[in-house]
Amino acid sequence: MDDAHTLTTNTSALQETKTSEDTVPLAVDLDGSLLKTDSLIESLLQLLKVNPLFFPVLFFWLFQGKAYLKQQVCRRVTLDVSSLPYNFNILSYLRDQKESNRKIILVTGSDQHIAQQIFNYLHFFDSVIASDGKTNMTGIQKKERLLAEFGPQGFDYLGNEKEDLHVWRIARQSLVVGSKSFTQQIGASLTNVERNFVIERAGIFEWAQALRLYQWLKNVLVFIPLLAAHRFLEVQLLFSVFVAFFSFGLCASSVYILNDLIDLTEDRRHPRKRFRPFASGTLPLANGIATCIVLLVLSVLVGLALPVQFYYILSIYYLTTLAYSLWLKKVVILDVIVLAGLFTIRMLAGSAAVNIWPSSWLLAHSMFLFISLALVKRYSELTTMRLEYGSSATARSYVVNDSTVLAIMGVASAFVSAFVLVLYIMSASAQLSYGRHNVIWLVCPLLLYWLCYIWLVAHRGKMHDDPMIFALRDRTSRIILLLMAIIMLFAT
Repeated sequence: MDDAHTLTTNTSALQETKTSEDTVPLAVDLDGSLLKTDSLIESLLQLLKVNPLFFPVLFFWLFQGKAYLKQQVCRRVTLDVSSLPYNFNILSYLRDQKESNRKIILVTGSDQHIAQQIFNYLHFFDSVIASDGKTNMTGIQKKERLLAEFGPQGFDYLGNEKEDLHVWRIARQSLVVGSKSFTQQIGASLTNVERNFVIERAGIFEWAQALRLYQWLKNVLVFIPLLAAHRFLEVQLLFSVFVAFFSFGLCASSVYILNDLIDLTEDRRHPRKRFRPFASGTLPLANGIATCIVLLVLSVLVGLALPVQFYYILSIYYLTTLAYSLWLKKVVILDVIVLAGLFTIRMLAGSAAVNIWPSSWLLAHSMFLFISLALVKRYSELTTMRLEYGSSATARSYVVNDSTVLAIMGVASAFVSAFVLVLYIMSASAQLSYGRHNVIWLVCPLLLYWLCYIWLVAHRGKMHDDPMIFALRDRTSRIILLLMAIIMLFAT
C-alpha cells in the first residue's frame, strides 16, 4: 500500500514538473540560432543588389541608430523566408515543444517586418518581440523586455551570442547554440544551461568550395599568349605569367564570393547551388564579405611586380564581373557575350603581363569558341532547372522554350570557331609561325568532335554547371585536349 502511495506521489510530482516546464514560455532568438544566417546582412546585400546607390545612404541611416537602419532596409526589400537556411535541429525541437502546448516567443534583434514574416511562415510561434525602428532588441534591451514581460526566471531562452549572456543570466534555463568551444565557454559562465545545440565549424573544404579554387584552372588562359608566341621557355616571362595567374586567381575568388553573396536567393532555389557554403548557411555572411575584400587587396599586392597594363585589364575584369553579377546576367544574350568576354580578358591579362599581344586570328577563334561554351553553360542550367521544375522552369532570364535557340546558336558558334582555325591554317601567318603548319589540320576534326561531344552531353542533361570544369574532369575531353596540345607542339 505504501509503495503504491509512493508511486502515485512520484508520478504526480513528475506530472507537476512536466506541467511546470511546459507552462514556462520559451523565448527563441532568430539570427544564428533558428536561422543559420544573418537576416540583416541578407537584406543589405539584397538592397545593394537592387540599387548599389543606397550604399552611402546606409551610413546616414546607421547614424540614427541600428534599429532605424534595420527598419529602413527591411522596408525596401523582402526576403524569401521559405528558402532561408534554418537550423533543422532547432526546428525539430521547437515543434516538439509546441506539441506539448508550450508557449514559444520569437525574440529577435531583426526588424519586426522580417520577424513577422518568419512568424507567419512557421506557424508555431505565439508572439513576436523584435526591433521596431527605435529599440534595437538585442542584449540589454532584450533582457529588459523579457524581464518586464515574464519576470526573472519566468522564461527559458535559446540564443547564440555572447551578448545573449544578459538574457541567459535572468532566464530559468538557458539553451545555447554554437560551436563546441563556444557552448563550453558559455557553460563555464552559467549554471542554468539546460541544453546545447552544437554546430560544427566550417573547415578547409567549405572555404575551398567558397573560394572556388577549382575555378582557378580557367586562369591557365593567361599562359596562352606566351605559348602562342613560342616563348614559354623564357624563365623571366614564365615567372611573370605565374604572378599574373595568382593575382588573377585571387581576384577571381573575390568575385566568386561576391557573386555568391549577391545570389543567395537564386542559389537556394537551384538543385545544386543551394548547397554552396553561403547559401546553405555553412559559412557566415560577415566572414564572406571580409574575405572578399582581403582577396581583392591581396590580388593587387601580388600583381605589383607586373606592368601597369596588367592592372588596367584586372580592373576591367573586376568591374565587368561586378556589373555582370548586379545587372548584365539578367539580360538575355548579352550575358553570354559578357561570359565569353571574361575568358578573353584572361588571355589579355597574360598578354599584358609579358607585353606579348595575341593575334587577330587567336582573338577571333577564341571569341566564337568561348561564346559556344558560354551558351553551353546557359543551356545546361536551363536543362537542370527543367528537370527540377518542369515546363515552368527558368534560368536567369531564360525560359524552357529558349533551349532550342540556345543550342542552335551554340553549335553554330562552335563550327565558326573551327572554320576560323581552318582559315588560319591556310594563312601566311601560320606558315611563318609554325614550321609544320600543315600538321595543324589534325586539330580541326578533334576540335569539332570535342565541341559536338560537349553539346551532346549538355543535351542529355549531364553537363556540369561550368563546361570548362567539365572538360577538365571528363576523361574523353582530357584525352582530346591533350592530343590537340601535342599536335600544336609538334607543329611548332
